[in-house]
Amino acid sequence: MSTKEATARIKINKLLEAAGWRFFPEDGRPASIFLEPVIALRGDDSESLGDGFQNTRRGFVDFLLVDSKGLPLAIVEAKAEDKNPLVGKEQARKYARSQNCRFVILSNGNLHYLWDLERGNPYVITSFPTEESLKSFQRGLSPNPRRLADELVGADYIVLTQRPTYEAEAGWRSQAERASYIRANSLRFLRPYQLRAIHRLQDAIRDNKDRFLFEMATGTGKTLTAAAVIKLFLRTGNAKRVLFLVDRLELEDQAKKAFTSLLSADFNTVIYKENRDDWRSAEIVVTTVQSLLFNNKYQRLFSPTDFDLVVSDEAHRSIGGNARSVFDFFVGYKLGLTATPRDYLRRFDQRNASDPREVERRLLLDTYRTFGCESGQPTFRYSLLDGVREGYLITPTVVDARTEVTTELLSAEGFVVSFTDDTGEDQHETFKQREFEKRFFSDSTNHLLCKTFLENALRDPISGELGKSIVFAVSQNHAAKLSQILNEMASLLYPGKYQSDFAVQVTSSVSDAQQFTINFANNRLCGSGNFLPAYKTSKARVCVTVGMMTTGYDCPDVLNIGLFRPIFSPTDFIQIKGRGTRTHSFTEQLLDRSTLGELSHPEKTSYKLFDFFANCEYFEAEFNYDEVLKLPRRKDLVDLYTGGGEPTVIDGAYEHLGTDILSTVREETIGGAGMKIDRMFFERFGETVRENSEIVAAVEAGQWDRVIHYVNQDVFDKPDEYYTLAKLRKAAAVDRRVSLREILEKVFGLIPQFKSKDELLEEEFVKFVADHTPDEAEAISAIRHYFKAYLTSATVREIVDQRRLTALATNPVLSTRDFKAVPPRYRTLVPEYIKDYVSLNQFAA
Repeated sequence: MSTKEATARIKINKLLEAAGWRFFPEDGRPASIFLEPVIALRGDDSESLGDGFQNTRRGFVDFLLVDSKGLPLAIVEAKAEDKNPLVGKEQARKYARSQNCRFVILSNGNLHYLWDLERGNPYVITSFPTEESLKSFQRGLSPNPRRLADELVGADYIVLTQRPTYEAEAGWRSQAERASYIRANSLRFLRPYQLRAIHRLQDAIRDNKDRFLFEMATGTGKTLTAAAVIKLFLRTGNAKRVLFLVDRLELEDQAKKAFTSLLSADFNTVIYKENRDDWRSAEIVVTTVQSLLFNNKYQRLFSPTDFDLVVSDEAHRSIGGNARSVFDFFVGYKLGLTATPRDYLRRFDQRNASDPREVERRLLLDTYRTFGCESGQPTFRYSLLDGVREGYLITPTVVDARTEVTTELLSAEGFVVSFTDDTGEDQHETFKQREFEKRFFSDSTNHLLCKTFLENALRDPISGELGKSIVFAVSQNHAAKLSQILNEMASLLYPGKYQSDFAVQVTSSVSDAQQFTINFANNRLCGSGNFLPAYKTSKARVCVTVGMMTTGYDCPDVLNIGLFRPIFSPTDFIQIKGRGTRTHSFTEQLLDRSTLGELSHPEKTSYKLFDFFANCEYFEAEFNYDEVLKLPRRKDLVDLYTGGGEPTVIDGAYEHLGTDILSTVREETIGGAGMKIDRMFFERFGETVRENSEIVAAVEAGQWDRVIHYVNQDVFDKPDEYYTLAKLRKAAAVDRRVSLREILEKVFGLIPQFKSKDELLEEEFVKFVADHTPDEAEAISAIRHYFKAYLTSATVREIVDQRRLTALATNPVLSTRDFKAVPPRYRTLVPEYIKDYVSLNQFAA
């Protein structure tokens, strides 16, 4: 047996044991693994495996997995490490049929597939299924993709679950009463485009696809569409249990309530963390990715076959980073939902690694690839413009309003502050857009932005008061400041009407903030009908938030959105814009229509998006604003740091210029655990961030942009510890450059340990092979070496990219012989793949 075969065997043994399979009787339970065809272990723990048990007539041993009664459940077809597991596919099928096995596991120790012979194609898995999982899967599911494709799905598909007899009821049969009957029973009919989405999925199933991606604009009812898809799979017997993944804590409750409202007559929905002991009794399980990641819960408590359909809400967020491992763990059908179109990727130069959009570019590309849409064409697409054209959505009136400070700050050069230092030398410091968040919000700037917003915002068409508005602030402190200013202005503008209820801070540090968002949507935040008693609208007119009201928040009567901060994430930008796109008739809020007479414009036809920081220009290279407000020059707008005078620079870096010199220098290699002082430094950092309520709340909500922002702003470079990313990387003692997000995931227990460079390389290679399995199985070893060399060596990348292949003759990382061993198509495929999907930065030392 070769070294590669032995290594594969060791890895496969460990994977089987980790999934609870037994080579020998144990704790009164019989052995559940048999080695075929050399020896049988049935019940005899004294039986010797023999010297030649690894070798068979076909070259490498197979495993037969049986249940507690000794009945065959699955076979494992094992290949050496340098072989593609799929080469044993037909051989395994034949053997499985002879043993009356439905399941086959194909593995070379590194790459594994689970194949349900009654279902279709093998799926990549990251761990082996348990005995109970396979038995449950076999017992409860008789998949029939034909039924999926042929099921009739009409506009009333969900309504037939909500109220099966609706067509026979008087309220429906009466045309005059029908609208009020639908509202009273909360019936949800599928819109034509939602039906098209489901029919496209059925077409994809006919083409033997098992991964689907719906790209649907915010406000188009992705959750309703997902509910119809879930019913389709459960009703046709192609799923016995569905996992619905969200990336934020508040979306768990929202999804659970939605599915309960839509499907509870036929199917039970639970949130996993609230039903840890009996989640298996539900057909629909909702959870955050973070919950499953915590201490590798998804591997410890679940099996790959526990869910037959996995739906990923806001897909490129909920499967980004380490969360991808959760998604890949489960086999079966996969549906991704996203509101972020891939189109924006064409608007910036992907070679500019410093562009903040680059991270999301990779996430989006990976999302499309994950859901089988490498071409960039999702299974179904319905854009904002589609929704506007068909009358379901509205576009904003975008208002460009900038102060002199923000204009300079947002220029290519940034904001330059000139000053004279203590030595008399002239100096200047440039502050770019990100630094605005920390240093450039003076009271005068905030007052001017609030004044501009109030004077130009849309009014409620019925009451005439300020239309309901959402303002997005930089931080919780900034949100508190804006709320105070808006309330002070409202007291002057509307004497006696509001008692500091005009603007409400809605951030994670505020008690009952989540309930505030619900009350605002239901028009009872701080009261209702403040101007007209017969009109139900929230007394509070402005919610000031940071990130709580972005994804999935539905408040159709919002008329104004204020961007009081720069935005760097395309997803955040699209989600925030989407808060105002829903259509609405304000007459629905009238308690007594007769008291108001005829209303001239009761329908919402537009909303205003106040862009104080050129966010639209940032995401749309040539953006034509609907309104441009030239703000007055104010002397105190540049009075940013003190009560008066010229601006100065604060928080400057300290450089030691003393006369001390080093007398000796000694080098010492630190082991994998790092120095004790480094470990203590890392532990103190962990304690610091875990004590920060804002950071904890943002981690629990899966809002990683906010988490990283808080750490950069409130934790890094502060006195006492002076935590920095560079110091934390050193303390982590990993042989590569870990990201701040990885460090925080480790601190909060979302990952058990940092992956080494080699583990990460192998993980990336497995993903590559899963998508681009070579026909030449014997070439896998050469492709792996080429993949890793290109990924880790700047010299190799330069040689390959510039086609200076003769230089490989003397290259120690990748030789000419190594390169020639790579099949020709992979010589260009590997570099293209890495440029699109893999971040080079994480492999730097």
